[in-house]
Amino acid sequence: MEAPTMPSLLKRPALGRPPLSRPSIAGLSAVVTGGSRGLGLLLAEQLAVRHCDVTIVARDERELARAEALVRRPPGVRIRTAVCDVRDREAVRRLMRDTALACGGIDIVIANAGIIQVAPVEAIGAEEFEGALNSIFMGALHTSLEALPYLRRSPAGGRLALIGSVGGLLAVPHMLPYSCAKAAVGALAEGLHAEAARDGVSVTAVHPGLMRTGSHLHATFGGDQVGEFAWFSAIAGAPVVSMGARRAADRIVTGVQRRRIRIVLTPAARAASLAHGLAPALTTRMTTLAARGLPDAKPASDASAAATATGTATGASGSGGARGLREGASVRPPAHLLTRRLRAWGSALNDRMTGTCNQRPA
Repeated sequence: MEAPTMPSLLKRPALGRPPLSRPSIAGLSAVVTGGSRGLGLLLAEQLAVRHCDVTIVARDERELARAEALVRRPPGVRIRTAVCDVRDREAVRRLMRDTALACGGIDIVIANAGIIQVAPVEAIGAEEFEGALNSIFMGALHTSLEALPYLRRSPAGGRLALIGSVGGLLAVPHMLPYSCAKAAVGALAEGLHAEAARDGVSVTAVHPGLMRTGSHLHATFGGDQVGEFAWFSAIAGAPVVSMGARRAADRIVTGVQRRRIRIVLTPAARAASLAHGLAPALTTRMTTLAARGLPDAKPASDASAAATATGTATGASGSGGARGLREGASVRPPAHLLTRRLRAWGSALNDRMTGTCNQRPA
Protein backbone atom coordinates (compact mmCIF):
# COMPACT_ATOMS: atom_id res chain seq x y z
CA MET A 1 0.00 0.00 0.00
CA GLU A 2 1.41 3.39 -0.95
CA ALA A 3 2.36 5.60 2.02
CA PRO A 4 0.41 8.85 2.30
CA THR A 5 2.21 11.98 1.15
CA MET A 6 2.28 15.28 3.01
CA PRO A 7 -0.06 17.13 0.58
CA SER A 8 -2.61 14.33 0.85
CA LEU A 9 -2.52 14.51 4.64
CA LEU A 10 -3.12 18.23 4.66
CA LYS A 11 -6.02 17.78 2.24
CA ARG A 12 -7.78 14.89 3.97
CA PRO A 13 -11.50 15.53 3.57
CA ALA A 14 -13.43 16.24 6.72
CA LEU A 15 -16.38 13.94 7.31
CA GLY A 16 -18.65 16.56 8.83
CA ARG A 17 -18.48 18.26 12.18
CA PRO A 18 -18.32 15.91 15.19
CA PRO A 19 -20.88 16.07 17.97
CA LEU A 20 -19.92 17.87 21.16
CA SER A 21 -19.68 14.57 23.03
CA ARG A 22 -18.01 11.72 21.16
CA PRO A 23 -18.35 8.27 22.77
CA SER A 24 -15.07 6.85 21.50
CA ILE A 25 -11.63 7.98 20.41
CA ALA A 26 -10.51 4.47 19.45
CA GLY A 27 -8.31 4.36 16.37
CA LEU A 28 -7.31 8.02 16.52
CA SER A 29 -3.73 9.30 16.40
CA ALA A 30 -2.58 11.23 19.47
CA VAL A 31 0.54 13.22 20.38
CA VAL A 32 1.61 14.01 23.96
CA THR A 33 4.50 16.41 24.55
CA GLY A 34 6.38 16.12 27.81
CA GLY A 35 5.19 12.52 27.77
CA SER A 36 8.21 10.62 29.03
CA ARG A 37 7.41 11.00 32.73
CA GLY A 38 4.93 12.35 35.27
CA LEU A 39 1.47 13.43 34.18
CA GLY A 40 2.41 13.29 30.50
CA LEU A 41 3.29 9.60 30.72
CA LEU A 42 -0.05 8.78 32.37
CA LEU A 43 -1.92 10.87 29.79
CA ALA A 44 -0.26 8.80 27.07
CA GLU A 45 -1.29 5.65 28.89
CA GLN A 46 -4.91 6.81 29.19
CA LEU A 47 -5.02 7.51 25.47
CA ALA A 48 -3.53 4.10 24.73
CA VAL A 49 -6.04 2.38 27.02
CA ARG A 50 -8.77 4.02 24.91
CA HIS A 51 -7.19 2.46 21.81
CA CYS A 52 -5.47 5.55 20.42
CA ASP A 53 -2.12 5.20 18.67
CA VAL A 54 0.12 7.49 20.73
CA THR A 55 3.31 9.39 19.93
CA ILE A 56 5.17 10.26 23.14
CA VAL A 57 7.42 13.30 22.83
CA ALA A 58 10.28 14.44 25.09
CA ARG A 59 13.85 15.67 24.96
CA ASP A 60 15.58 12.67 26.59
CA GLU A 61 15.90 9.55 24.42
CA ARG A 62 16.66 7.25 27.37
CA GLU A 63 13.63 8.50 29.28
CA LEU A 64 11.50 7.89 26.20
CA ALA A 65 12.72 4.31 25.96
CA ARG A 66 11.77 3.68 29.59
CA ALA A 67 8.42 5.41 29.08
CA GLU A 68 7.56 3.22 26.09
CA ALA A 69 8.13 0.13 28.23
CA LEU A 70 6.05 1.50 31.13
CA VAL A 71 2.91 2.45 29.20
CA ARG A 72 0.16 -0.13 29.60
CA ARG A 73 -1.74 -0.68 26.36
CA PRO A 74 -4.23 -3.09 24.80
CA PRO A 75 -3.01 -5.44 22.04
CA GLY A 76 -2.74 -3.75 18.67
CA VAL A 77 -2.24 -0.22 20.02
CA ARG A 78 0.90 1.40 18.68
CA ILE A 79 3.20 3.53 20.86
CA ARG A 80 5.77 5.71 19.09
CA THR A 81 8.42 7.91 20.67
CA ALA A 82 9.99 11.05 19.25
CA VAL A 83 12.83 13.20 20.55
CA CYS A 84 11.90 16.87 20.26
CA ASP A 85 12.59 20.10 22.13
CA VAL A 86 9.31 22.03 22.00
CA ARG A 87 11.19 25.31 22.49
CA ASP A 88 12.41 24.86 18.89
CA ARG A 89 9.53 25.57 16.51
CA GLU A 90 11.26 24.01 13.52
CA ALA A 91 11.77 20.80 15.51
CA VAL A 92 8.07 20.79 16.42
CA ARG A 93 7.17 21.32 12.76
CA ARG A 94 9.23 18.25 11.80
CA LEU A 95 7.65 16.29 14.65
CA MET A 96 4.11 16.96 13.45
CA ARG A 97 5.00 16.28 9.81
CA ASP A 98 6.71 12.98 10.60
CA THR A 99 3.93 11.88 12.95
CA ALA A 100 1.25 12.67 10.37
CA LEU A 101 3.13 10.69 7.74
CA ALA A 102 3.67 7.72 10.07
CA CYS A 103 0.12 7.64 11.47
CA GLY A 104 -1.96 8.88 8.55
CA GLY A 105 -2.80 12.15 10.31
CA ILE A 106 -3.10 13.66 13.79
CA ASP A 107 -6.37 13.78 15.70
CA ILE A 108 -5.48 14.62 19.32
CA VAL A 109 -2.61 16.71 20.72
CA ILE A 110 -1.90 17.33 24.40
CA ALA A 111 0.72 20.00 25.11
CA ASN A 112 2.12 19.05 28.50
CA ALA A 113 5.85 19.85 28.33
CA GLY A 114 7.25 22.18 30.95
CA ILE A 115 9.49 22.73 33.94
CA ILE A 116 8.95 23.53 37.62
CA GLN A 117 11.17 26.00 39.50
CA VAL A 118 10.70 26.59 43.23
CA ALA A 119 12.49 29.54 44.80
CA PRO A 120 11.79 33.02 46.21
CA VAL A 121 12.08 35.72 43.59
CA GLU A 122 15.17 37.25 45.23
CA ALA A 123 17.03 33.95 44.72
CA ILE A 124 16.50 33.86 40.95
CA GLY A 125 16.89 36.18 38.00
CA ALA A 126 15.16 37.06 34.74
CA GLU A 127 16.71 33.97 33.15
CA GLU A 128 14.49 31.70 35.23
CA PHE A 129 11.39 33.55 34.01
CA GLU A 130 12.63 33.30 30.42
CA GLY A 131 13.34 29.59 30.88
CA ALA A 132 9.84 28.92 32.21
CA LEU A 133 8.18 30.96 29.46
CA ASN A 134 10.23 29.24 26.75
CA SER A 135 9.56 25.72 28.01
CA ILE A 136 5.96 26.11 29.16
CA PHE A 137 4.36 28.87 27.09
CA MET A 138 6.43 28.90 23.91
CA GLY A 139 6.43 25.10 23.96
CA ALA A 140 2.62 25.09 24.11
CA LEU A 141 2.44 27.80 21.43
CA HIS A 142 4.76 25.98 19.02
CA THR A 143 2.88 22.73 19.59
CA SER A 144 -0.48 24.41 18.97
CA LEU A 145 0.52 26.32 15.85
CA GLU A 146 2.18 23.32 14.20
CA ALA A 147 -0.57 20.86 15.19
CA LEU A 148 -3.58 22.93 14.13
CA PRO A 149 -3.24 22.40 10.34
CA TYR A 150 -3.45 18.64 10.91
CA LEU A 151 -6.16 18.85 13.56
CA ARG A 152 -8.33 20.89 11.20
CA ARG A 153 -8.18 18.04 8.69
CA SER A 154 -8.95 15.28 11.18
CA PRO A 155 -12.03 13.34 10.00
CA ALA A 156 -12.97 12.93 13.67
CA GLY A 157 -12.60 16.65 14.39
CA GLY A 158 -9.33 17.64 16.04
CA ARG A 159 -8.84 17.89 19.78
CA LEU A 160 -6.13 20.07 21.36
CA ALA A 161 -5.47 20.29 25.10
CA LEU A 162 -3.07 22.70 26.79
CA ILE A 163 -1.96 21.77 30.30
CA GLY A 164 -1.99 24.86 32.51
CA SER A 165 -2.17 24.83 36.30
CA VAL A 166 -4.06 26.29 39.21
CA GLY A 167 -0.80 28.21 39.58
CA GLY A 168 -1.77 30.02 36.39
CA LEU A 169 -5.17 31.00 37.81
CA LEU A 170 -3.65 32.63 40.90
CA ALA A 171 0.01 33.35 41.61
CA VAL A 172 1.82 30.87 43.87
CA PRO A 173 4.59 32.35 46.05
CA HIS A 174 8.07 30.92 45.40
CA MET A 175 6.84 29.63 42.00
CA LEU A 176 6.46 32.89 40.11
CA PRO A 177 8.15 31.88 36.81
CA TYR A 178 5.91 28.82 36.69
CA SER A 179 2.77 30.82 37.54
CA CYS A 180 3.48 33.46 34.90
CA ALA A 181 4.07 30.88 32.18
CA LYS A 182 1.00 28.82 33.10
CA ALA A 183 -1.19 31.95 33.13
CA ALA A 184 -0.10 32.59 29.54
CA VAL A 185 -0.95 28.99 28.60
CA GLY A 186 -4.45 29.42 30.02
CA ALA A 187 -5.03 32.57 27.98
CA LEU A 188 -3.71 30.85 24.85
CA ALA A 189 -6.08 27.90 25.32
CA GLU A 190 -9.14 30.10 25.74
CA GLY A 191 -8.27 32.26 22.75
CA LEU A 192 -7.52 29.28 20.51
CA HIS A 193 -10.80 27.64 21.50
CA ALA A 194 -12.70 30.71 20.29
CA GLU A 195 -10.85 30.81 16.97
CA ALA A 196 -10.50 27.10 16.18
CA ALA A 197 -14.12 26.11 16.91
CA ARG A 198 -15.27 27.16 13.43
CA ASP A 199 -12.90 24.54 11.98
CA GLY A 200 -14.30 21.75 14.15
CA VAL A 201 -11.30 21.73 16.50
CA SER A 202 -11.94 21.77 20.25
CA VAL A 203 -9.34 23.31 22.56
CA THR A 204 -9.39 22.35 26.23
CA ALA A 205 -7.69 24.41 28.95
CA VAL A 206 -6.59 22.08 31.75
CA HIS A 207 -5.75 23.52 35.18
CA PRO A 208 -4.69 20.77 37.58
CA GLY A 209 -4.13 21.38 41.26
CA LEU A 210 -1.61 19.41 43.28
CA MET A 211 -1.03 15.93 41.87
CA ARG A 212 1.05 13.00 43.07
CA THR A 213 3.27 12.54 40.00
CA GLY A 214 6.70 12.40 41.66
CA SER A 215 7.57 15.72 39.99
CA HIS A 216 9.49 16.89 43.09
CA LEU A 217 12.50 14.85 41.96
CA HIS A 218 12.84 16.75 38.67
CA ALA A 219 11.65 20.17 39.85
CA THR A 220 14.52 22.57 40.53
CA PHE A 221 14.98 24.49 43.78
CA GLY A 222 16.76 27.71 44.65
CA GLY A 223 17.45 29.83 47.71
CA ASP A 224 17.17 27.56 50.74
CA GLN A 225 17.12 24.48 48.54
CA VAL A 226 16.62 22.05 51.41
CA GLY A 227 13.71 24.03 52.86
CA GLU A 228 12.10 24.66 49.47
CA PHE A 229 12.31 20.97 48.54
CA ALA A 230 10.84 19.98 51.91
CA TRP A 231 7.68 22.12 51.69
CA PHE A 232 7.07 21.51 47.99
CA SER A 233 7.43 17.72 48.11
CA ALA A 234 5.31 17.48 51.26
CA ILE A 235 2.45 19.65 49.98
CA ALA A 236 2.48 18.12 46.49
CA GLY A 237 1.99 14.65 47.95
CA ALA A 238 -0.15 15.39 50.99
CA PRO A 239 -3.39 13.40 51.29
CA VAL A 240 -6.67 15.32 50.85
CA VAL A 241 -5.13 18.38 49.12
CA SER A 242 -3.40 16.43 46.33
CA MET A 243 -4.85 14.11 43.71
CA GLY A 244 -3.73 10.70 42.48
CA ALA A 245 -1.92 11.04 39.16
CA ARG A 246 -3.76 8.22 37.38
CA ARG A 247 -7.13 9.63 38.42
CA ALA A 248 -6.06 13.07 37.20
CA ALA A 249 -4.94 11.66 33.84
CA ASP A 250 -8.24 9.79 33.46
CA ARG A 251 -10.24 12.96 34.20
CA ILE A 252 -8.19 15.01 31.73
CA VAL A 253 -8.44 12.55 28.84
CA THR A 254 -12.16 12.11 29.50
CA GLY A 255 -12.58 15.89 29.36
CA VAL A 256 -10.63 16.11 26.11
CA GLN A 257 -12.69 13.26 24.68
CA ARG A 258 -15.89 15.13 25.58
CA ARG A 259 -14.48 18.40 24.20
CA ARG A 260 -14.75 20.30 27.45
CA ILE A 261 -13.61 23.91 27.31
CA ARG A 262 -12.07 24.04 30.78
CA ILE A 263 -11.01 21.49 33.37
CA VAL A 264 -9.95 22.43 36.91
CA LEU A 265 -8.85 19.45 38.96
CA THR A 266 -9.02 18.93 42.75
CA PRO A 267 -11.58 20.56 45.07
CA ALA A 268 -8.86 22.76 46.57
CA ALA A 269 -7.90 24.11 43.14
CA ARG A 270 -11.53 24.80 42.23
CA ALA A 271 -12.09 26.56 45.55
CA ALA A 272 -8.95 28.67 45.10
CA SER A 273 -9.94 29.59 41.55
CA LEU A 274 -13.45 30.56 42.65
CA ALA A 275 -12.18 32.58 45.62
CA HIS A 276 -9.70 34.46 43.46
CA GLY A 277 -12.41 35.25 40.92
CA LEU A 278 -14.83 36.54 43.55
CA ALA A 279 -12.38 38.24 45.91
CA PRO A 280 -8.96 38.69 44.29
CA ALA A 281 -7.69 41.19 46.87
CA LEU A 282 -8.60 38.90 49.77
CA THR A 283 -7.02 35.90 48.02
CA THR A 284 -3.83 37.87 47.46
CA ARG A 285 -3.72 38.80 51.15
CA MET A 286 -4.10 35.13 52.06
CA THR A 287 -1.24 34.08 49.76
CA THR A 288 0.84 36.86 51.31
CA LEU A 289 0.28 35.30 54.73
CA ALA A 290 1.10 31.85 53.36
CA ALA A 291 4.33 33.17 51.86
CA ARG A 292 5.53 34.22 55.31
CA GLY A 293 5.66 30.57 56.29
CA LEU A 294 7.92 29.64 53.38
CA PRO A 295 11.75 29.54 53.64
CA ASP A 296 13.73 32.76 53.35
CA ALA A 297 16.21 33.14 50.52
CA LYS A 298 19.63 32.08 51.70
CA PRO A 299 22.61 34.40 51.31
CA ALA A 300 24.77 33.44 48.36
CA SER A 301 27.49 32.06 50.65
CA ASP A 302 25.04 29.68 52.34
CA ALA A 303 23.63 28.49 49.03
CA SER A 304 27.17 27.95 47.75
CA ALA A 305 27.98 25.82 50.77
CA ALA A 306 24.84 23.76 50.23
CA ALA A 307 25.81 23.29 46.60
CA THR A 308 29.26 22.07 47.63
CA ALA A 309 27.70 19.54 49.98
CA THR A 310 25.31 18.07 47.40
CA GLY A 311 27.05 18.45 44.04
CA THR A 312 26.86 20.83 41.11
CA ALA A 313 23.79 22.98 40.57
CA THR A 314 21.65 22.25 37.54
CA GLY A 315 21.43 25.87 36.45
CA ALA A 316 22.48 29.37 37.36
CA SER A 317 20.32 32.35 38.07
CA GLY A 318 20.86 35.87 36.86
CA SER A 319 22.88 36.51 40.01
CA GLY A 320 25.37 33.79 39.17
CA GLY A 321 26.01 30.10 39.80
CA ALA A 322 26.29 30.48 43.58
CA ARG A 323 22.53 30.84 43.69
CA GLY A 324 21.76 28.28 41.02
CA LEU A 325 18.85 25.86 40.94
CA ARG A 326 19.19 22.22 41.90
CA GLU A 327 17.09 19.20 40.94
CA GLY A 328 15.09 17.73 43.79
CA ALA A 329 16.71 14.33 43.38
CA SER A 330 20.05 15.84 44.44
CA VAL A 331 18.82 17.96 47.36
CA ARG A 332 19.78 16.51 50.74
CA PRO A 333 17.03 15.81 53.31
CA PRO A 334 16.34 18.39 56.05
CA ALA A 335 18.74 18.22 58.97
CA HIS A 336 16.06 18.76 61.62
CA LEU A 337 14.50 15.42 62.60
CA LEU A 338 10.91 16.71 62.92
CA THR A 339 11.08 18.54 59.59
CA ARG A 340 12.53 15.46 57.95
CA ARG A 341 9.73 13.27 59.31
CA LEU A 342 7.01 15.74 58.31
CA ARG A 343 8.41 15.92 54.78
CA ALA A 344 8.61 12.13 54.56
CA TRP A 345 5.02 11.76 55.79
CA GLY A 346 3.62 14.40 53.45
CA SER A 347 5.55 13.10 50.46
CA ALA A 348 5.05 9.37 51.06
CA LEU A 349 2.31 8.96 48.45
CA ASN A 350 4.22 11.14 46.00
CA ASP A 351 7.42 9.14 46.52
CA ARG A 352 5.57 5.92 45.69
CA MET A 353 4.68 7.30 42.25
CA THR A 354 8.26 8.01 41.20
CA GLY A 355 8.71 4.57 39.64
CA THR A 356 5.26 4.45 38.04
CA CYS A 357 5.75 7.94 36.58
CA ASN A 358 9.34 7.32 35.39
CA GLN A 359 10.68 10.02 37.69
CA ARG A 360 13.60 8.16 39.27
CA PRO A 361 17.01 9.29 38.05
CA ALA A 362 18.65 6.81 35.69
